[in-house]
Amino acid sequence: MRRIALTALLTVATVTATVLPAQAAPRPIAAEDREVVFTVDGTKTYGTLHVPAHRRGQRLPAALLLPGSGPTDRNGDQPPALTPGTLAKLASALGDDKIITLRFDKYGTGRTGMGAYGEHPETIDFPAFVRQAGAAYALLSGQPETDPRAVSVIGHSEGALTALLLADEVRPRPAGLALLQPQALRLLDHLAMQLHDQVAKATEAGQFTPEQQRVIDQAIDRAIADVRAGRAPDTTGLPAPLAQLFQALQGPNQRFVQTDDAVYPPDVARELRPGTRVLLTCGTRDPQVPCATTDALTRALRQAHTTGPGRVVLRGVDHNLRDETHPDVLAEDALAAVRAFTSRWRRGA
Repeated sequence: MRRIALTALLTVATVTATVLPAQAAPRPIAAEDREVVFTVDGTKTYGTLHVPAHRRGQRLPAALLLPGSGPTDRNGDQPPALTPGTLAKLASALGDDKIITLRFDKYGTGRTGMGAYGEHPETIDFPAFVRQAGAAYALLSGQPETDPRAVSVIGHSEGALTALLLADEVRPRPAGLALLQPQALRLLDHLAMQLHDQVAKATEAGQFTPEQQRVIDQAIDRAIADVRAGRAPDTTGLPAPLAQLFQALQGPNQRFVQTDDAVYPPDVARELRPGTRVLLTCGTRDPQVPCATTDALTRALRQAHTTGPGRVVLRGVDHNLRDETHPDVLAEDALAAVRAFTSRWRRGA
């Protein structure tokens, strides 16, 4: 009887199991942009967190996007005059690759404004921007959808220098750094290089004589030395627009300029943890960061024993990662370089 009863029970169990309805696959959670707010040094910073479509409970790779110099906002714009949308377009492309992104309005831009520095803008310095980026990194790493082992930092122009400085200050350490058209020299050396280049081109166009060019070049070097030494720049011999530029480096901007200029990017790069994954791009149509200016930084990354992709030269690409053929979108070569950089984490997503 026991044997018969057991057989009957097994039969019933088998029949019962076969008639249960199949479990429906869980619906994916739709992609969304979230407006986020975080506070650092008494200032509320506003940003956009993009979370791609994903399965419930899934952890995705993530990237913090850092803007370039000047009043550049979360989208990579300086409205109304300059609106390439570099970071917004990069966030969209990374979202298509199932990578979470966070971009934010740094001090002096967008909804953030000057915040706690509003009444005393002369007190803000470059380290304040690094701390702001560090707070953004902590917010991104702590999101429930983020894989904390696969958080990278992608900095554009001056944002690349911020990324380098951030790498050894945050925990968990970034899984990788992408330095897109990076500030690879001291700030005032970059400025001098750009101004000398502009004067040379103006001379070629007949706007200055060779003798006038020589006088202006000497005046630029003298004014750079004054700013670096903390003196009011001597603008004698400079065309009015250049004189105004050097005057703008004083007053509320002086502390920031001096603290940024004090950092030599290759020195920071040499201190990166061995094995750090790094991408460095430069564009052959980029007058702001010519590829030659990244030579010392590239050598420093090798000396630090970082891993690839390393430096990638983008043919025909400008400072905002565009080419002449399709100026309204990111260049295909630029996107390919970023996707090669993120491929390791995308495969694990």
